[in-house]
Amino acid sequence: MIQIDDYKHQGLRRQLVSLLKEKGITDIAVLEAIGKVPRHCFMDSQFDHFAYKDMAFKIGAGQTISQPYTVAIQSSLLEVTKGMKVLEIGTGSGYQASILIELGVKLFSIERQRSLYESCKKLLEQMGYKPKLFYGDGFAGQPAFAPFDRIIVTCGAPGIPEKLVDQLKPGGRMVIPVGEGDTQIMKLVIKNMDGTSVEEEHGLFKFVPMLKDKANDQ
Repeated sequence: MIQIDDYKHQGLRRQLVSLLKEKGITDIAVLEAIGKVPRHCFMDSQFDHFAYKDMAFKIGAGQTISQPYTVAIQSSLLEVTKGMKVLEIGTGSGYQASILIELGVKLFSIERQRSLYESCKKLLEQMGYKPKLFYGDGFAGQPAFAPFDRIIVTCGAPGIPEKLVDQLKPGGRMVIPVGEGDTQIMKLVIKNMDGTSVEEEHGLFKFVPMLKDKANDQ
């Protein structure tokens, strides 16, 4: 059962949105989505008081729910419009997925941890969100549903996977943190109409590593 979203939570979300504005987030649609999605529902109720702090938090299976500022940056860099097909690598808690759905996209999301895939699928259904979720290998993407207007990777990749670039529509954008150390460089990959691509760098961030294949069932 999902947690209650009361006036206290709504007030804390407004404070979070104000903080993100102070940190330089200007995308109104992204800020509105963050103001709508009850982040505390993606965390254990005993950690409710951490939900609207601008920080990442462990959610089990060695994964984290991303820092709201990171979610805002990645969502802003995508520059989505309603109806776009978006592929997300790393469903995790489902929080980033929910923000993207609030932005009006048709979301396809892959999670390699079965426990997270199953819990997230159930939670998102309860919240009324209806992405297409897959238990699988993020490095492989979802070629059966390609091409995608946008691709977002929510874990630190050792490099830019060619299979994901191949599944990106010409004119599309991919946001992906790249690096194998403690921090990663947030990269924006823009695919040109002729199939070539250009990269931009947008600062340092911290993510859990992107791993190949499905995780072993626990």
